[in-house]
Amino acid sequence: MVSAAEQMAANTSWAALGKATDLRNRIFFTLGLLIVYRLGTYIPVPGIDGTALREFVEQASTGVAGIVSMFTGGALGRMGIFALGIMPYISASIMVQLLTAMVPALEQLKKEGEQGRKKINQYTRYGTVVLAVLQAYGLAASLEGGDLVTDPGWYFRAACVITLVGGTMFLMWLGEQITARGVGNGISLIIFVGIVAELPAALAQFFASGRSGAISPAVIVGVILMVVAVIAFVVFMERALRKITIQYPRRQVGMKMTEAQQSHLPVKVNPAGVIPAIFASSLLLLPVTISTFSGSETSPLMSTILAYFGPGQPLYLAFFGGMIIFFAYFYTFNVSFKPDDVADNLKNQNGFVPGIRPGKKTADYLEYVVNRILVIGSLYLAAVALLPEILRTQLNIPFYFGGTSVLIVVSVTMDTIQQVQSHLLAHQYEGLIQKSKLSGKGKARKKRGGPARR
Repeated sequence: MVSAAEQMAANTSWAALGKATDLRNRIFFTLGLLIVYRLGTYIPVPGIDGTALREFVEQASTGVAGIVSMFTGGALGRMGIFALGIMPYISASIMVQLLTAMVPALEQLKKEGEQGRKKINQYTRYGTVVLAVLQAYGLAASLEGGDLVTDPGWYFRAACVITLVGGTMFLMWLGEQITARGVGNGISLIIFVGIVAELPAALAQFFASGRSGAISPAVIVGVILMVVAVIAFVVFMERALRKITIQYPRRQVGMKMTEAQQSHLPVKVNPAGVIPAIFASSLLLLPVTISTFSGSETSPLMSTILAYFGPGQPLYLAFFGGMIIFFAYFYTFNVSFKPDDVADNLKNQNGFVPGIRPGKKTADYLEYVVNRILVIGSLYLAAVALLPEILRTQLNIPFYFGGTSVLIVVSVTMDTIQQVQSHLLAHQYEGLIQKSKLSGKGKARKKRGGPARR
């Protein structure tokens, strides 16, 4: 039996967007902030030798620098003020969430509701500043070592650190504003826009390689089919659900006795969404971001790291896959789906899983079910991220056609559409409530005015 909410969601049309003033304002607000972000990627850091930088980027665009630049929307390749991107914030979020799961004081702080969440967000911001300062100074020193600076020295390093740290903090603020006052998913949308904005140039370069004979027509057709197949597979898996039956007994509400109801608790096959792939990419790129522009001055340790953790290398693929699986479990049980909280909410609403006692037994059952689902979900994420990476490395195609970028683009698109539909659904509910109130007032006036006319 389809519920009223599901039926209304199915009947929601995009034509209702014109009537939803609040949603339209949220969309325009989000688009405005994303345009500001894209403009910032073209504002260069002061003191950079533009000619030397372009020559270096052309040589390094096929290595790790290409992947790092992809996640910064091309800002790293142009050495814009957003060259560090949002990755320091993501890395700080990973560290804080790991510490929250291990440190009892932080775990207790997390349970204190809105006030505790604000405190944890404050710690995340402090961690972002520390990581951004370290990465910015390392990047400034690496730029000097690669002879990409017009006037090297402490003045350039200080200016570079201040500019890059300020750019990262501004990006973090943009993401928080989009989440709070826009359509949501601010951090994911910033990464999404950075990838999509650079996609036309990557396509042009890809087809130019085909025209020059560097890539055969069969490879071009195969890559297109691969991307279409990955998109279809991601859409299918992101919409896949495991429905857990929930029973609500007969109960008295006011003067009425409601009948026993049966519902279901939907659990996604991939509850963590695109977050594990972003987290894993952030950790994978962290040790090599600093050495990207160091040129011939790369230390032996960094040279070894780049050799073993380069794109397509066995250690790179193993580490990437392992981190995706780890963060799929970690993020699900710590953020997106907490069995204890879900079990408590069901108990408070007098709901229960048939054959399972409410409370601890229900939490254990939910954890058991989600653990089994995550076997499929985490392997799906790892497969989507790794298989195209292997093919891409063998066929020498752009990074933008890799599994991680396709996964981010498709998942964020689906999440954004779902957010917009939720706002439209809420707008329809508000309209129905207002109509019912007006109708009730009109009937009341008629009843009051009837005797007066006689």
